[in-house]
Amino acid sequence: MPSLTDDIKACRLCADRFAATQTAHSPRAVVWFQKGAKVRIIGQAPGMRVHKSGLPFDDPSGDRLRDWMGLNRDAFYDQTRIAITPMGFCFPGYDAKGSDLPPPRICAETWAEHVDKFLEDTPLTLLVGGYAQARYLGRGKGVTETVKGWRDHAPRLFPLPHPSWRNTGWLKKNPWFEAELLPALQSQLTEVLSNSSAKDAP
Repeated sequence: MPSLTDDIKACRLCADRFAATQTAHSPRAVVWFQKGAKVRIIGQAPGMRVHKSGLPFDDPSGDRLRDWMGLNRDAFYDQTRIAITPMGFCFPGYDAKGSDLPPPRICAETWAEHVDKFLEDTPLTLLVGGYAQARYLGRGKGVTETVKGWRDHAPRLFPLPHPSWRNTGWLKKNPWFEAELLPALQSQLTEVLSNSSAKDAP
């Protein structure tokens, strides 16, 4: 029987949409999750580099996210522990100015509830960026206010800004993020992943 991950990889709902972008690319869903993961990262959508490699967060944004989490690449890409489920599984393409297009709504409308149910027992979730936060926390606040309110959702959920280089200025203006949120996040990650290792030990 086809699995949920197989179904997502086979999806072609956005083929015409992607063909009409500046990149004129074909769909390539970057699917990186399996049952039993302890940490779920819900981001935006793959970029061109990830579209080519098939490896989520295989770019400078991923380097920054791993630094925020305190994880090396081997730990980050361990699918038995880390699930990565963006709002759009495929690279959405570029607009006429060369900027990433937003993830098509139809992707989350089609797949998000299925993935949510599949990963419903995941003890820790990171909402990375405004698209994920709007879906799971509502659209009433912007990213800054949502992330400032992280204590309202911890320790099971942490809202984060997108780790793009474009947010370097935001990080400088909001030093509390690195001083207060990240230590709490890393502590919770250590606890969740340590507990999973203990349960998996013979």
